[in-house]
Amino acid sequence: IRVSLEFVELFKIQLRAILRVATEGDVRVMLPLISSLAEFRQAKMIFRDVREDLEEQGIPFRRDIPVGMMVEVPSAAIQAEDFAREVDFFSIGTNDLIQYTLAANRADPLVAKYYNAADPSVLSLIKMVVHAARNNDIPVTVCGQMSSDPKFVPLLLGLGLRQLSVTPQAIPTIKELVRNISLEEAEELAQRVSELELARDVETLLRGELRHFLEERHAETSEAANSN
Repeated sequence: IRVSLEFVELFKIQLRAILRVATEGDVRVMLPLISSLAEFRQAKMIFRDVREDLEEQGIPFRRDIPVGMMVEVPSAAIQAEDFAREVDFFSIGTNDLIQYTLAANRADPLVAKYYNAADPSVLSLIKMVVHAARNNDIPVTVCGQMSSDPKFVPLLLGLGLRQLSVTPQAIPTIKELVRNISLEEAEELAQRVSELELARDVETLLRGELRHFLEERHAETSEAANSN
């Protein structure tokens, strides 16, 4: 977003095109790497200016296009309750959220070992964002490697997430998990995780729960096959 706010005329051209094409289908605008309310409000002001320009020129455009944001830096997650009163939706970008929370670039071999989605601080931030979205009745999704990792899916469900963005190859596995895990089980798991202080303990618990689930599913499948 900082590049867009630095090069406003280019940003206006992009928004103008989005508003015009939105008359042809379902389009939403999601602003990336928002770190402060000031950034979001400035972007919304530019958005408003573009709409006014199109109106004056008599050019058709969609007026009610939803504007949301990626939550991928700690400052945005911490202030999620304030953001939730102004945005139309959240998408939690776990890759960058983990990186900026733990000061660990996963592409840098010197610090990649510190990058860990199971860190309690990361999970606390995700929980804050989900609660803020629920409190203000706006949609919240999660994306990044975390939501495509089977061991994290029950936990994400337990934290209150209901929309996951996953890689194409992960879809069958994730769908199978979601279909066969009850929300009660997921919420119980999230509660157990919240009582842990170390990332390694969280990972151990999640791996064990996933293994237990897969063993149960295998047993049920074998039993069903034998009965037929």
